Amino acid sequence: MKTVSRLLDELDIFGFSKIKLVMDRGFYSKANINGMFKEHLKFLMSAKTSTVFVRQGIDSVYDNIRIFPNFIQNMGLYDTTVLMDWDYSNVLRHKRDNFSETRRLYLHVFFNVERLAEEEVKFNTKLSLLKKELESGDLMDTNEKLYRKYFETSQKSTNGFNSISKLGAIKEACRYFGFFALISNEKMDAETAIKLYRVRDVVEKAFGNLKDRLNMRRLLVSSEQALDGKLFVEFIALIYLSYINKQMHDERLYKNFSMNQVLDKLDVIECFEAPGRKLQAGEVLEKQNMLFTKLGVAPLTSSCVPGI
Repeated sequence: MKTVSRLLDELDIFGFSKIKLVMDRGFYSKANINGMFKEHLKFLMSAKTSTVFVRQGIDSVYDNIRIFPNFIQNMGLYDTTVLMDWDYSNVLRHKRDNFSETRRLYLHVFFNVERLAEEEVKFNTKLSLLKKELESGDLMDTNEKLYRKYFETSQKSTNGFNSISKLGAIKEACRYFGFFALISNEKMDAETAIKLYRVRDVVEKAFGNLKDRLNMRRLLVSSEQALDGKLFVEFIALIYLSYINKQMHDERLYKNFSMNQVLDKLDVIECFEAPGRKLQAGEVLEKQNMLFTKLGVAPLTSSCVPGI
């Protein structure tokens, strides 16, 4: 389990100075939230929809969230915010008794129709597999709880079982498809919360690119001057990667390619350099020129190699 102590003390990006900690749902636990309340930290956190606390909030807005006033057009989401009571508790120093009180917590609820469809197809595919395993007798130990949860069974005369779906359990599981939630102890609307949370994702990907794609896990330098030079080059490279990532999103290239695949397709183009002559490009395929165009780069010719 991740702990709050592993986080940076402050994340202040793009003017959102109110929030000090922006965390994914791996940090969600009663102990972590109580710990942040204790230290008077402002936080924004993703929360699992399987928890009782989050489901209570979703249930309170379930029938009214999918209406036009709650629709965020540029995100394709419905959103709303629910003010919730959090049962805060803490063991006081030098005392055996627990201190407890109610604290204010904002639950930001989101619903996405595409997410609903994806989760529904995935769930029904899993149920079909479970039913097939039951009726064939080819059971998996790891699925034992799921068999009991979603099916009534009776022994066949031969191998396998007769199975009847438990519709109540299935409906309960499907009820929260398409929903996700964020929680914060700072007052804000749901749209602001999701924008701030997505900024966290951009920052994490940037650090991931630095560590993995740009090989910054180890500095491998012998002087401070060399370190400054390497950091400068890495910073410029990160600008290029950020630009490519933005173009790929804008041009919807991620539907067919990963960033690695795009760079690999362009990396095989050969270039030739001779003293006193322009850099010459080798053969460029039509698909490669298409990628250059999508990335905002002038198509390559045999006489030049343009830059971004």
